[in-house]
Amino acid sequence: MFTGIISKVAKVEKAEKRNGSLFFIIQKPKGWTIKTGDSIATDGACLTAIRVNSKNYTVELMPETLNKTSFGKKIPSMVNLELPLKLKDKVDGHFVLGHIDAIGKIEKITKQGLSSIYQIGFPKSFSKLVVDKGSITVDGISLTIVKVLNNAFTVALMDYTLNHTTLGQKKVKEPVNLEFDIIAKYFTRSKK
Repeated sequence: MFTGIISKVAKVEKAEKRNGSLFFIIQKPKGWTIKTGDSIATDGACLTAIRVNSKNYTVELMPETLNKTSFGKKIPSMVNLELPLKLKDKVDGHFVLGHIDAIGKIEKITKQGLSSIYQIGFPKSFSKLVVDKGSITVDGISLTIVKVLNNAFTVALMDYTLNHTTLGQKKVKEPVNLEFDIIAKYFTRSKK
């Protein structure tokens, strides 16, 4: 489990397809202790380190992961990273599972002082999970929905978030990984 508070951005040093899977070799952030088998949220997707050395680590993206995430559409050069939540940790964002629900698309970016408003489209089938001032995870980042539109929502990104995550480099029409709030999912499921 994660919180959606990105602690590092790292370079994808190499991406290689083998036997239907995609393997990323990711630069290991300074000061991070990672061992084989550890889970790491990578642009929001919970991925397992299958090989680790002093400078980088390798993760495997199975066909299911490629179908559900933006990684199947575009291989990133940089990724947002978060280590799993420990029981003693403070929860600054919201509870994030690292299970991507859908691929969204950046439809519009509007500057507002030092911050930016991103309009992100999503598949209509998830519309019941998106509410004004609700939580959502975009590329692993815990964000608050500003406004719900027709099959889209807006989020406001402050200068700090733009400079310390990969969203500041993303452009209109680029795909993003979306994880809808777990509480909204359970609530919606209980109403069926």
